[in-house]
Amino acid sequence: MTPLLIILIVLAIAFDFLNGVHDSSNIVATMISSRAIQPRAALAITAIAEFCGPFIFGVAVANTIGHEIVDSQYLNMMVIIAALSSAILWNIMTWLLGIPSSSSHALIGGIIGAVIIGAGAGAIKMAGVWKVLISLFASPIIGFIAGVIIANLIYLLCWNATPRVNGLFKKMQVVTSIGLALSHGTNDAQKTMGIITLGLLISGLIPTFKVPFWVIVICAGAIALGTSIGGWQLIRTLGSKFYKIRPVHGFTSQITSAVVILTASLLGGPVSTTQVVSTAIMGVGAAERMSKVRWGVAGDIASAWLFTIPSTALLAAGIYWIISRGIPHLIQLF
Repeated sequence: MTPLLIILIVLAIAFDFLNGVHDSSNIVATMISSRAIQPRAALAITAIAEFCGPFIFGVAVANTIGHEIVDSQYLNMMVIIAALSSAILWNIMTWLLGIPSSSSHALIGGIIGAVIIGAGAGAIKMAGVWKVLISLFASPIIGFIAGVIIANLIYLLCWNATPRVNGLFKKMQVVTSIGLALSHGTNDAQKTMGIITLGLLISGLIPTFKVPFWVIVICAGAIALGTSIGGWQLIRTLGSKFYKIRPVHGFTSQITSAVVILTASLLGGPVSTTQVVSTAIMGVGAAERMSKVRWGVAGDIASAWLFTIPSTALLAAGIYWIISRGIPHLIQLF
């Protein structure tokens, strides 16, 4: 392996780890806030399911990220390193600020910005870009609508239930959280798999774009490790700032999110778990009454989503400009 490929793999694993820390809130926030399960137990169960996801449901999203967005023959390693560095910096910043931003948006923005300045716009496969953008921007809308529909169905089924039904919803959240974690591991870990596999292809270590088994293992392991640590600021944001989460809200938002994310994963569409879970929570709350949701908080998060892709694209372009001049000199020194 070349020094640049080693740097790329290390950065990819770091991004995957931070993605797990960043997105653990999406999986566990509602069941922790509704007191369905203890925080550490919730994170442990989620981490195990995250690791298993890619092995159960395949790597269709990895193929989309690494094979359908950019043309590998026009790329070099520094382009991918710049894209990853941009996404990592954005994740760290939003994590410290407690903003549930999208790691998927950050990575896609980084790839687009770095590729355009490093290889030219001709290296971008627009059909793949549109597939990704449609997945990213349609999925939260679908999550909100599905949250409203599923919540209304559950309210209808439970309209005459006693308060004891809350106990059932608490227990069922363990099952739905496992399903959501499996879907998240299937979708998000694959994005890093696609990046590493693209680096292996550019380096000539593999003849065609096919994700090696060892890449699946390290990427699934990195996101699971990050998830087990948990991003507590983001958990508080998703678990309490929209509205007071009760067991029925946690159960409904989790089952809604799991269905949307897993469907997208099987179709090869990379989606933002942060977006889908957030809008599902809002949809579930809106189904009870529109005034229940703190729409100001939702607006702040939506603004962060809209700024992510252009911001990380510009950041990646700047990083590429710096490292394309600095890294070759460092390699010569060693």
